[in-house]
Amino acid sequence: MSSAPLDPLSQRIVGALQVDGRASWRRIAEVLDEPVRTVARRGAALLEERTVQVVGLPNTDPTHLLRIRCRAGTTAAVAAAVAARRDTVFVYALGRAPEIVAEVMTPYASLAALVLDELPALDGVEEVQADSALLYFRTIAEWLPGLLSAEEVAALGGVPPAEPFSPETHFRLDDVERTLLDALAADGRTPLQEIAELLGCSDATARRRVEQLVERGVLRIRAVVEPALLGLPVETLLRVRVRPTEVDAVGRALVGSPLVRYCTFVAGEDQLLVDVTTPDVDGLRALLTDPAWIGGADQVVATPLLRAYKRGGVLVDASVGSSHER
Repeated sequence: MSSAPLDPLSQRIVGALQVDGRASWRRIAEVLDEPVRTVARRGAALLEERTVQVVGLPNTDPTHLLRIRCRAGTTAAVAAAVAARRDTVFVYALGRAPEIVAEVMTPYASLAALVLDELPALDGVEEVQADSALLYFRTIAEWLPGLLSAEEVAALGGVPPAEPFSPETHFRLDDVERTLLDALAADGRTPLQEIAELLGCSDATARRRVEQLVERGVLRIRAVVEPALLGLPVETLLRVRVRPTEVDAVGRALVGSPLVRYCTFVAGEDQLLVDVTTPDVDGLRALLTDPAWIGGADQVVATPLLRAYKRGGVLVDASVGSSHER
């Protein structure tokens, strides 16, 4: 999608939502040192227009990375069908002979049916490959593209986790927790009063329930936005092959850059799958030759990401953001 960047204040509001998607407009205004009415008006418009969406993504099943090769001319239809599935997190069409990459959350017991039966049954699918995610160095829930200062990030109470984390899940959820997850998956900014009414509890109990799910790693609140709207229109998917002993060092070095949206260690031919966004090709070239990490890589394949059909569990509307002026 080709979109002009948001104005600077709107970008900073998005940056605040990336740190804390449930922060009040008053709190964001205080941290950004802007009038509350201005921030509330701009923020509400960004959400109403779906320029940015705040969602709660449940972390209740193992994650897997799919490579789907399509028959020529069917990539868009296949990508749309894969994106429509509830279990997919992101779906991207790549700039190589018709290929889609997707992240899916599904139990290991369901993976065989997905790869062998369900996806091949889609018209146009020629081959499906699945690699399980072993370790995350960053997901988009932790991505902060440098829109706010370190002090502003700290004031909002959020910093990216310093350590890589496992996608493996062993959570036991009760009916109340599943109801809460469903509500926040639809709208991550659902007011506490509505959550309390839904659960039949006090506002304090509702707040505690949400905080507990986040602290346990069951729920991640994330602000989903097209990188182009933040001045990062060049999006590229990297497949990085490294020696097993170098995975940790290379992964940590990669996420030292705010241009890296996503980096995961996968059980596959290439050990790291990395999503990077840069302002231009010069920025991409600089990242690809950065000595901080490139020395530990045996091979790097960089492929343009042509179109996102789904990000962070949210379907992407290609028309969103098209009316914003520079």
